[in-house]
Amino acid sequence: MAEAAIMTSDRLWQQVRGEAQRVADADPIFGRALAGTILAHDDFAAALSDLIGRRLGGSEAERARVSAFSLAAFRGSPDLIELASRDLQAIAIHDPAIADLLPPLLHFKGYVALQAWRVSNWLWLHDHRDAALLFQNEASNALQVSIHPAASIGSSVYLDHATGIVIGANVVIGDEVTILQNVSIGRGSELPTRSPRIGRGVYIGGGATILGDISIGDFAKIGADALVTSDVPAGCTAVGNPARLTNCPEPASAA
Repeated sequence: MAEAAIMTSDRLWQQVRGEAQRVADADPIFGRALAGTILAHDDFAAALSDLIGRRLGGSEAERARVSAFSLAAFRGSPDLIELASRDLQAIAIHDPAIADLLPPLLHFKGYVALQAWRVSNWLWLHDHRDAALLFQNEASNALQVSIHPAASIGSSVYLDHATGIVIGANVVIGDEVTILQNVSIGRGSELPTRSPRIGRGVYIGGGATILGDISIGDFAKIGADALVTSDVPAGCTAVGNPARLTNCPEPASAA
């Protein structure tokens, strides 16, 4: 799916409903589940709110409360649904094993965890701090993904596999970033205790740790299990513990 083909949330919802209806027609047993999770809803915001509630809530009451908070956020800030749409399409862009949008929507916990974070961030910014932290805690318990509500995350972000991802307060993550499992991004122990800034299009491999007041440049790559505590220039690859730079772009020659 090329960037030019990115759909609005309304178009995405029509595609998801079409996929769900075809699956339901082909598999009546699974179709009964789809009837409640997808086909019963009028729009993407309602379906996504219900999905977040189902994944985070441990009881009917908790599911209803989480869904209500989520729907309030999506109705209050429709741009969140456009971001959710772009995040879902980013999975199809970056994962060659994915051909349709319905499977990652229903089954990829990294996607649900990211949308739960978007709700928690909305709650945090609207001074509902306790509710925001509740979302973080429930996502950590249910999905093994902990993202502080005070972080900042761009669009078209893909949490691939997702188990063990920890993103601290005030971390800044740009658009089109891919993060694999067991990644930690947060403040270091030294002063000042500032958080990393991750540029656009960065790829962060499984088990990597990024700490401190540092910048990861656009389209850089962080290797699996790397420990990064200093800046990584744009386009470079950081590997090892401690990380060293490799494959950096050649500097432009002077005219």
